[in-house]
Amino acid sequence: MTAELITVGTEILMGNIVNTNAAYLSEMCARLGLDVYYETTVGDNEKRMYETIRTALDRSDIVILCGGLGPTQDDITRETTARVMDLALTEDRHTRKRIEKYFKTLRGKDYKITKNNWRQAMVPQGAIVLDNENGTAPGLIVEKKGKTAILLPGPPGELKPMFERQVVPYLEKKQSQAICSCMVKICGIGESMVETMIEDLISSQKNPTIAPYAKVGEVHLRVTACASEEKKAYRLIRPVVKELKKRFGRHIYTTDEKVTLEESLVAMMAKKKLTLTCAESCTGGAISARIVNVPGASDVLKQGLVTYSNKAKRHYLGVKKETLKSVGAVSRQTAYEMAKGGCRQTGTDACIAVTGIAGPSGGTKDKPVGLVYIGCCVNGHVKVTENHFSGNRAKIREQSVVSALTLLRSCVLKYS
Repeated sequence: MTAELITVGTEILMGNIVNTNAAYLSEMCARLGLDVYYETTVGDNEKRMYETIRTALDRSDIVILCGGLGPTQDDITRETTARVMDLALTEDRHTRKRIEKYFKTLRGKDYKITKNNWRQAMVPQGAIVLDNENGTAPGLIVEKKGKTAILLPGPPGELKPMFERQVVPYLEKKQSQAICSCMVKICGIGESMVETMIEDLISSQKNPTIAPYAKVGEVHLRVTACASEEKKAYRLIRPVVKELKKRFGRHIYTTDEKVTLEESLVAMMAKKKLTLTCAESCTGGAISARIVNVPGASDVLKQGLVTYSNKAKRHYLGVKKETLKSVGAVSRQTAYEMAKGGCRQTGTDACIAVTGIAGPSGGTKDKPVGLVYIGCCVNGHVKVTENHFSGNRAKIREQSVVSALTLLRSCVLKYS
């Protein structure tokens, strides 16, 4: 089956907000085995929205719309979809009661609900109503002549739980075959190299298929198979995943879609009973923040030091004054001493250290913006990498964080 995504909102076209819903829905459709060929953003204009929805329904089996279901005059997704599908709007009493309960619970029994809120209880005739557990606007599934329109609220906090709890089961029932997938997550190898290493698998693939996704500092490979039942689909996936493990070895940090790089790293260090110090300059605590996001990180992370100045590097990490004077703060030797000193000064088994130039200013011919040295010490063994990242300040810092986590993982595997 083919699916098409339509995101509604003039604020998206103006760049006021980032369209994260489209990325999320595209990924979810891929998991469900739906082919997404078109993805459109349309503003809050009835004529353009009408044409967009009509075109989508003409060429796709399922059209998923997000946004424009609220109570204000510019929220016209519901009305326009009904008009395209030639369906009358009728009040859904169940939804009206839910809206009333929502406001009375939130604002108190004496709160006067404004008239425009009741617009959200108007639904296309015959529509399946999806309860919104996190807001007032219900979702809708509208079917007619073999075509389906799925209307979802715009806020991600409302859209995602509604889609996962109510839309996914609906779409799974529409599929004639079971579709299963496994995500193989790789770090320490670039996208181009990964693709080269599996070029033969991709060129000959039929069922299962391998789809690469490039992330910052990572590459994810989704292996998807379809069969008459779930067990058979997973049986098709297993040999492909086994082959990927053979080719990428320790560069694969998980085959669990929900596990992040930092979660994998914390689990590994906790199992080995290793403690960690983060010594950060240009990343300003971002590495520590990623690790602290993991439940149970306190078993591993003992200190996070933001040693931004030379004085801080000397005082907290024991970097030599002569080193800073002769080769500077952004150097291989400084990163080495930061990593080694981090373990020595804090008594931990491991230390990951970062020093670099994130920009946009501060670079020179010899040390350009994007030059970042990452040092890692594990059980007395130190490794330092020289990195040349590109992009703006935020991008350079983000790449530095992922590269630091990857280096730390590599050193833990090698030296513990």
